[in-house]
Amino acid sequence: RDDDDINDVASMAGVNLNEESARIMATNSDLVGTQIQSCKDEPFLAAIPLHKRILETAKKLGITDVPAEVVTFISHATQNRLRTVIEKVTVITQHRMESYKDDEWYEQATDVRSQLKFFEQLERLEKQRKDEQEREILLKAAKSRSRQEDPEQARLKQKAKEVSR
Repeated sequence: RDDDDINDVASMAGVNLNEESARIMATNSDLVGTQIQSCKDEPFLAAIPLHKRILETAKKLGITDVPAEVVTFISHATQNRLRTVIEKVTVITQHRMESYKDDEWYEQATDVRSQLKFFEQLERLEKQRKDEQEREILLKAAKSRSRQEDPEQARLKQKAKEVSR
C-alpha cells in the first residue's frame, strides 16, 4: 500500500520510477557495489609505532604476523573510543555548569559558602576579642607599680611598651 502511495505521488509529478531506476543503473553501472569515501582513510595513531607495539604483544601470544588492516582497525577503534569519552566528558561538564538556583523545582538545602563566611567572621571576631584582652592585660601591667620585680611583670611591661609604640 505504501508503494502505491509513492507511485501515485510520483506519477502525479510525471515521474516513472521504473524508467528512473533503469536510467540510474545504466549510467552508474560501473559504480554499483563499490564503496565510495569522501576523504582518504587515514589512521588516527601513528602506524609504525603502533604496529611495533602490536607485534610485541602478539609475539607474547605466539602470533608472528599482524596485517596492516589490524593496525588500521585498532587506530580507528581508538579514535572512536576517544571521541566517545570526550563527548561524555563534554556532557558531564555541561551538567556541572548548569545552575539550579533559579529553577523553581529545586530548593537549596544548605549554602556552604555562607556557612564558611559566617565561620570566618566568627574567627575574626574571636581573634579581635583575644587581641583586645591581651592589650588590656599589657596596659594594666605597664601601669602597675609593683614593688616586687617579677620577671614576668618585667616582660609584660616591655611588651606593653612595644605595643604602645
